Amino acid sequence: MSIQHPRDSAQHPDQPRPPQQPVGGSIIDAQGREIPITEDMIQRACRELENSCVQRRPR
Repeated sequence: MSIQHPRDSAQHPDQPRPPQQPVGGSIIDAQGREIPITEDMIQRACRELENSCVQRRPR
């Protein structure tokens, strides 16, 4: 007996999603609205974090 896995992209995280497709979470804005988190939002946050870490490194 073999294990079979679905072939959709949800089971294959190495396959990129379209940039504006929600990735499974949300944030709540100041007005209480639920805003889906997109891949683009995550990438932007990672770049900002990386830049802030680079600026703080001692030389």
